[in-house]
Amino acid sequence: MSANATNLKAAIIGCGGRGRSHAEGYTVDPRTTIVACADPSPEARDAFAESYEVSAKYDDYHEMLDAESPDIVSVCTWPHFHREMVEAAAASGARAIHAEKPMAPTWGDARAMHAACDSHGILLTFCHQRRFGDTFQSARQLVRDGAIGELQRIEASCPNMFDWGTHWFDMMFFFNEETPAEWVIGQISVDKKHEVFGVALDTSGISWIHFANDVEGLLVTGETGFGNLQNRLIGSQGVVEVTPGGKAEHPVRLVRDGKWTDPELTLGVPVSEHTIASVSNLVDCMESGAEPELSSHKALRATELIFATYESCRRRGRVVLPLDVDDSALLTMLADGSIGGSAR
Repeated sequence: MSANATNLKAAIIGCGGRGRSHAEGYTVDPRTTIVACADPSPEARDAFAESYEVSAKYDDYHEMLDAESPDIVSVCTWPHFHREMVEAAAASGARAIHAEKPMAPTWGDARAMHAACDSHGILLTFCHQRRFGDTFQSARQLVRDGAIGELQRIEASCPNMFDWGTHWFDMMFFFNEETPAEWVIGQISVDKKHEVFGVALDTSGISWIHFANDVEGLLVTGETGFGNLQNRLIGSQGVVEVTPGGKAEHPVRLVRDGKWTDPELTLGVPVSEHTIASVSNLVDCMESGAEPELSSHKALRATELIFATYESCRRRGRVVLPLDVDDSALLTMLADGSIGGSAR
């Protein structure tokens, strides 16, 4: 999709916090102008329009897409709205769609969005914005430079598989040079009702992933023993630990020969600029025709690990990829009572 990307019209669906983060990217990039926003809340859209000097405001995103014909549409809403909004934006003639993560509440919806855009040459991205972070890019460069020898295992911890897990599964591919995953085995527990963005979540879980180059991945969720919100890259000769967030005392640590050091953050951008960088990269790729760093192809790989872990729990066994179901095993098991409070 190479073309001149000057004066691109951007429109944003969802005027909350993430919509504002996307808007910062469009405001900073001289090649884009925010022409419209849509949100059913008049307070949210009025405040958004005032902050970013947007003249056209809509309560119905369909009306916005029809009236404004934007080049880029940001979808910054809850996951169960993503599919209908992405498909509507694709049908409207948008050249690119930048959506929030997690992709969707089910594996089938995630794949459908990708297919709807891929078949028509529309760039679809999901904002796994940590790929642009200085901590993560610097840690990956340490691995590439051989600082820990041969990469053997990637460990991560976070509150849940879906909302936070989508980031850490994505970072496993990022650190492992986008090597495909071959199988997943996992277990989840739902000890109490817990939702984020309207989607039910696990309260604790574990996912073990085998990648095609024999690197292993381990994600643990809920109450964990090796530090919440952390990535650990284990190699044949050392370890790199990544603690994100911008306020960590040791954002990146390297241990080799029994000594801990704090490497400099030589690549990437700080936390405040992650989403700005995601917008810039998307516009760059609209010009060049290259695959965006946050492409839906990459997002699908991370999302597949979420639903494969749920499916492994349902099957009580290993799941060989590609995943061959359309639902979310977690949501299905909650509905039929085979997991959660009614299963005890």
